[in-house]
Amino acid sequence: MKKLLLATAISGLFAIPTLANAQAAPAAAPTPEHTFTGNATLISDYRFRGISQTYKMPAVQAGFDYAHSSGFYLGTWASNVSGNQYPNGAGLEWDMYGGFKGTISGDLGFDVGLLNYWYPDARYNNAERTKFDNLEIYGALTYKWFSAKYNYTLSDFFGVKNETYGGACQDSRTGNGTDCFAPTPGNSKGSGYLDLSANIEVADKLTLNLHLGNQTVHNYSKLNYTDWKIGLTKDYNGWLFGIAYIGTNAEKGWYTVSEAGAPNNYKVVSKDTLLVSVGKTF
Repeated sequence: MKKLLLATAISGLFAIPTLANAQAAPAAAPTPEHTFTGNATLISDYRFRGISQTYKMPAVQAGFDYAHSSGFYLGTWASNVSGNQYPNGAGLEWDMYGGFKGTISGDLGFDVGLLNYWYPDARYNNAERTKFDNLEIYGALTYKWFSAKYNYTLSDFFGVKNETYGGACQDSRTGNGTDCFAPTPGNSKGSGYLDLSANIEVADKLTLNLHLGNQTVHNYSKLNYTDWKIGLTKDYNGWLFGIAYIGTNAEKGWYTVSEAGAPNNYKVVSKDTLLVSVGKTF
């Protein structure tokens, strides 16, 4: 596209005008100082870093973003989550974030920011009633259709610490029930997630979505895993239709969730799955 624009500009520079009253092409509209956008999505299963957050059930999600022409931005996003995984709460994940993005050179860009995950009233069933809330900083480099991003946890990683995971063992129904943590492994601050993603337009308004991620949990390496995704997104009159295959190599015994009040009913929330979604940006 840039080559085409350059060629057009050069040919226009040396063209001999044939009409004295020929009008110049209209100038491109300036970038607005303030931009507001919203989004809404219905998806068959909310997967966060490859792990289901809705007990492998559908989710309704929505967000709102503000961007300034300087590169500064703020946003919020929310989704329903499972009470089996986030008990005693409102069944809601509400994220708030802000940051700054810009260009380093040419197509090479950067993005840095702060992201907070909030689960209203959701708490572990331990004596401290530990919250699941999580705070991360992130930094990313982008180049055309490729991005490399790293998230670093400033808080305990979604409440993982001595009081919630000390002495915990894999679920014996799906894993090695004798594989356990020490009584006091420590806190999980400093956990990290590496996200390598590519979104390549392979046809008109059809995008190939590729992703590889790696989650590490500080002091709790048994919870570490890699996840991946391959999908397609089609833009049809402003509606985004998606299909994706998502998988992980997470240990099943650490990612098994029982249904509330029915311990014999359980699901492996890290199991590979096929997702479908429909969304709209406005």
